[in-house]
Amino acid sequence: MNSFSRIITLLRKEKGITQKQAAADLGISQALLSHYEKGLRECGLDFLIKLCDYYNVSSDYILGRSPDRNGTMLTVNDLEGAETTKDSHYSGSVLPAMNKRLISSSLNIVYDILSKAGNKELTKKVSNYLMISIYRIFRKLYQADKKNSQSMFNVPGNVFEGYTAGSLERTCAEIGVILSDKNNMKLHADAFEMTSESISSVYPKHAQGLLNTIKTAEDIIK
Repeated sequence: MNSFSRIITLLRKEKGITQKQAAADLGISQALLSHYEKGLRECGLDFLIKLCDYYNVSSDYILGRSPDRNGTMLTVNDLEGAETTKDSHYSGSVLPAMNKRLISSSLNIVYDILSKAGNKELTKKVSNYLMISIYRIFRKLYQADKKNSQSMFNVPGNVFEGYTAGSLERTCAEIGVILSDKNNMKLHADAFEMTSESISSVYPKHAQGLLNTIKTAEDIIK
């Protein structure tokens, strides 16, 4: 499934309609729409425009070029908390500043969702996961210069990689257990009900950062 097929499938499901209904509204057969959604066929330009109008999104969004439904291409100054032009550059590049703000915006949303979920143990485990990740990366950067003293760290260097990798896996599993416990009375499950549209509506200052982070991460993974 390519970006286009995945996005039009997501848009239909977010709209809460069946494939049959969408096909009828768009004036094509359900079989043809199914082929588009599975990535088996490519549509023409006229139908692409019809899809954009039907789902009220831009062509850049539906083609996977922009994570913003209006097709906005994010710049470093668009993110919440933008600094001065001089301060937003690191070593002549805006990339670190951009990535820093993308991550910061994403964390704002993550922690707000955790707050709404109302489970202290879940918040603790997610925080542990993030802290271990930062620790792991920072230690790698620190160790890049062999002259740096290792006395800063208590975990021995020969087991550092294994211990951190294992801790991340364990913490991720513990998060999964909390989220999968349907009888957990300390978890407000409705906090996790969301779509890309609702995220943009609830978090107008941070949504672009999160959506761009998701797109960037998936591009890296693929």
